[in-house]
Amino acid sequence: MKAIEVTGKIDAQGNLVLDEPILGTPYPHQVRVIVLVPEQVEVKEVDPDDTPLEEIKASLRRALQQAKAGQTRPISELWDRIDAE
Repeated sequence: MKAIEVTGKIDAQGNLVLDEPILGTPYPHQVRVIVLVPEQVEVKEVDPDDTPLEEIKASLRRALQQAKAGQTRPISELWDRIDAE
């Protein structure tokens, strides 16, 4: 017997729906299925240092608009500001 590990979901009707088809195996034939269900829903820990994606996108848009408008600073000024922090 050959083992193939795949992921999928169980839909509202109780059917197993695989995320990707299983390729390289002659069909059709009977298979055995073992379903592993997490006991608890995993909660992602929020890293307080992570900047939300929307905030990053907004910052990049502002920076691009400023660059297009010629609102730039000499690199020497930027280094001075970094040292101040």
